[in-house]
Amino acid sequence: MHTVFVLALPDTIAFDLATPIEVLGRVRLPDGTPGYRVLVCGTAPTVDAGPLRLAVTHGLDALAGADTVIVPGRYDPTSPVPIAALDALRAAAAAGTRIASICVGTFTLAAAGLLDGRRATTHWAAAERLRAAFPAVRVDPEVLYVDSGQFVTSAGATAGVDMCLHLVRRDYGATIAADASRQAVAALHRDGGQAQFIVPPGPRTAELGLGAVLEWLQVHAYEKLTLADVAAQAGLSVRTLNRRFHEETGRTPMQWVTAVRIRRAQELLEGTDHGVDRIAHLVGFASPAHFRVQFRRLSGVAPQTYRSTFRLRARTAQDASG
Repeated sequence: MHTVFVLALPDTIAFDLATPIEVLGRVRLPDGTPGYRVLVCGTAPTVDAGPLRLAVTHGLDALAGADTVIVPGRYDPTSPVPIAALDALRAAAAAGTRIASICVGTFTLAAAGLLDGRRATTHWAAAERLRAAFPAVRVDPEVLYVDSGQFVTSAGATAGVDMCLHLVRRDYGATIAADASRQAVAALHRDGGQAQFIVPPGPRTAELGLGAVLEWLQVHAYEKLTLADVAAQAGLSVRTLNRRFHEETGRTPMQWVTAVRIRRAQELLEGTDHGVDRIAHLVGFASPAHFRVQFRRLSGVAPQTYRSTFRLRARTAQDASG
C-alpha cells in the first residue's frame, strides 16, 4: 500500500488539507483493498487551519516512512516556514520521496529549495509573488498542475483534486483513477496542461461556459467527429469555438477529443484483452498508426508497454494483498 503523509503547517488551508485525505483515502484497488494509507503529520500536536484547530496524529519524523508527501497551502504563503519542516522536506526529497503541493503550498516547497531550476505552478493570483520571492523557480501560472517526476505542484482549490487524480493514474492506471474520479464526483479529463480558469473582466464573462459541450464530447468523442460537428453541437462558428476552447481549456477542440480518446484507450488496455488495433478503432481513431503516435505523445509510452506496466502493477498488488 502506498503511504501518503499530508503536512499540516501553522495556518494551513483546511480545504487543501482535506483534499488528498478525501480523494486518495477513497481509492480502492480491484480486490477492494485501499490504494493509499493517508496520514497527517505536523510540527506540533495541534495546528490552526483558519477558523479550525486540528489535532495532528504524527510528528515530522514520520515522513521517513512516506512514499508521497503532500503540502497544502497556507493562508499567508509568504510567512516563514518552521525550520524543522523545511529540514524534513529536504530529507524526504534526498531519500527519493515524491513531494507534491496544493495551491500556494508551492511556496513551502520553494522555501525548502526543492524547486530551484524547475517548472512549477501555483494559484494564478499568487504567481507573481512566488516568482518575486523565488526567482530560481520557473513559474508557470497558466496550468492546473506540473509533474516534473519527483515534484508535483498544483494550482488552487479544485486543481488539487485534479492533481490527486493524476497521482492515482500514475500509481495505479487509468481504470482505478476513473473510479476515484467517480468517488470524488470530479471530471477525470482535466490534465495538467489545461489552463487555470480565470474569469476575464468585463462583458466577455457572460460568453464563457463550455461545460455542456465537454460533457457531450465525453460521450461522443469516439465517433467520427469533425471540428464542424463540435461547433454545430455548441451552436457556435468554428472560429468562435476555437477561441472559446482556448480561453477555457488552453487547447483546441480536437486536442480535447484526442485526450478523451486516449484516456478511454488506457482503460481498455488495462481492463480488456482487445488488440491495439481494435482499441484504436473503438476509441475513434481512423488508423492504428495515428493512434500509436497520439498515445505515445500523451502517455509517454507505447500502448503495449502501458498495458504491460499496469497489468504487472495489478498482479503485484494482488499478490501483496493475498
